[in-house]
Amino acid sequence: MLKRGIGIGFAFIGVVVGAGFASGMEAFQYFVSYGEKGMWGIVLASVVMAFAAVAFLAFGSYFQATEHTRVFGEVSDGLSSKIMDWSAIACMFSVGFVMFAGAGSNLEQAYGWPIWVGGVLMLAIMLLVGRLDVDKISVVLGLVTPLLIIFVLIASIWTFTHASVDFSAQSEWTQANVEGAAGAPAWWLGALNHTGLNALCTVSMAIVIGGDHFDNKSVRIGGLIAGFLYAAMLALLVVTLFIEAKAVNGDDMPLLTVLFNINPILGQVMTWVIFLMVFNTCLGMIYALAKRLTRNNPGRFYAVYVAACLIGFVLSFIGFKPLVANLYPILGYLGLFVIAVLVYQYFHYRDLLDRESELRTAAVDLMSDEENLDPDSEFADMSLEELAEESSLDNEEFREALESELEDAEGAVDLESADVDSSGSASGPATGSGSTKI
Repeated sequence: MLKRGIGIGFAFIGVVVGAGFASGMEAFQYFVSYGEKGMWGIVLASVVMAFAAVAFLAFGSYFQATEHTRVFGEVSDGLSSKIMDWSAIACMFSVGFVMFAGAGSNLEQAYGWPIWVGGVLMLAIMLLVGRLDVDKISVVLGLVTPLLIIFVLIASIWTFTHASVDFSAQSEWTQANVEGAAGAPAWWLGALNHTGLNALCTVSMAIVIGGDHFDNKSVRIGGLIAGFLYAAMLALLVVTLFIEAKAVNGDDMPLLTVLFNINPILGQVMTWVIFLMVFNTCLGMIYALAKRLTRNNPGRFYAVYVAACLIGFVLSFIGFKPLVANLYPILGYLGLFVIAVLVYQYFHYRDLLDRESELRTAAVDLMSDEENLDPDSEFADMSLEELAEESSLDNEEFREALESELEDAEGAVDLESADVDSSGSASGPATGSGSTKI
């Protein structure tokens, strides 16, 4: 369970630690600009993100969700569900075109190329990749995230061992000279807004990650681990940029500046790590947006995808820094709304989630090794058919999810001979006599 939770936590962080962490601009504006108070912001942001990660992953697992609209619709009323859905759509598009701007700024800072060069290169790659097997490309790009973590560690270790700074004086300087994000005048607002932004960018994929796991306990452990990893990464990045603030202030890619100052070769490599992270984020956002907008007409996917890329490319000429400073705060507050709804509902239905988690554990133990069954559990004496009836999932969903879980653990498993009635007719998360639908 712990091993799986660690894997889920790293998968979640792989989504969160996108181009925003790679450039360092978000951390610089949302934390460093507040001086020493920004350090408290790290704590606040980490706690809120941990709660959000647990809620997103738990609901994804509970509903065995393959996309976010099912979860939004089940845990909130019609208006709130629509607000959350359209907020996610707005985030996909907005962050997508910000990434075109980021690609231009990245290559301009590294090589002095005109800003349109990076944007055109990104556009060409995006239009090409839209026709390819994106799942395979995403697997390859996923290998870039560990590289980013390594470079953040290099920058942090070098800064911590070579820099000597008066924190009080540095705090006064950063508050006076570093431009913060618009709409976040206080350190705690900056921290919350940054968390809301990251959560909104992450919620759709986090729900899918949770939905890929039958074991609800593991995903909640994974959420807590994700919160810890997020805290560690954010702290390293913010403290490093705080110490190096005078050297990087005014640059669109402050982390890139730090690495160039350490060693030009590191800076060159980091330039393309950032470019790949920007591409990864851009692809994820635009691809998901086109899929969402064409879910009732899949044949129009590529046309919508191309249109989104072209519009994003044109809007990117507003500039990377102004977009991050002025657009991201709006998305951040929308993200806080999503966090508030899902975290509130998580605690409101905590007993129901716990009960479903215990039921699924009993089903897995029953099929894999009856000796593992907890004799004190209310499900200890139930047959597999009875467990399926009691589950929040309909019988067919329950059978498929359990079979997949057992295959992952032990290899191929056939439940056709088990006493599960797989002809359940419920279309949603219908429940048995002992359950309550969220």
